[in-house]
Amino acid sequence: MKTGVVKEEQSVADRDVGEQDLLRRVALREREAFEHLYCTYQRRLARFLNRVTRRDDLIDEVVNDTFWIVWRKAGEFRGDSLVSTWIMGIAYRCALKALHRSNGSVPLEPLAEDYEDPAAQHHETLELRDWISSGLRKLNIEQRAVIELAYYYGYSCEEIADIMDCSTSTIKSRMFHARIKLRNLMPALIDIDYMEKR
Repeated sequence: MKTGVVKEEQSVADRDVGEQDLLRRVALREREAFEHLYCTYQRRLARFLNRVTRRDDLIDEVVNDTFWIVWRKAGEFRGDSLVSTWIMGIAYRCALKALHRSNGSVPLEPLAEDYEDPAAQHHETLELRDWISSGLRKLNIEQRAVIELAYYYGYSCEEIADIMDCSTSTIKSRMFHARIKLRNLMPALIDIDYMEKR
């Protein structure tokens, strides 16, 4: 078990070294490096933004805004965090600004599944995913982002604090309250789904 963890940490470290090199090249205005970074992160950011904002109409705009900032600020990356943490933080702040510009409305109805993982074909998996998504839609944007970053993307509380530009204790508090809310909501959502199918 420990060797798997060590290999995973080594893989993340190796990947980050490569991404730091790409970022240095982006700072030198190498378009090829920028294109590679874009291709590496575009789908990942789109999935994250889809889950956090629940707004299909903002996703492409926020991804483009994020990469515009990456292009302009690549030379300012200090290396205090992983490149992925830095980029996700930019995307999160761009999403908040885009939501604010659009009157801050975050729809609670389900969106088209454009950014979902196509490998999940099994009925029970889809049902479970719908159930969890229903619960996540009930959380506020800060709580939803913390849960998404921790459980879908595997970021630590410290990395999430960097992404969301707040303290680690704030992240832990948001996660605590999100878990309580989900724990209270999820049984009710099962009952609603069951009654709708009858």
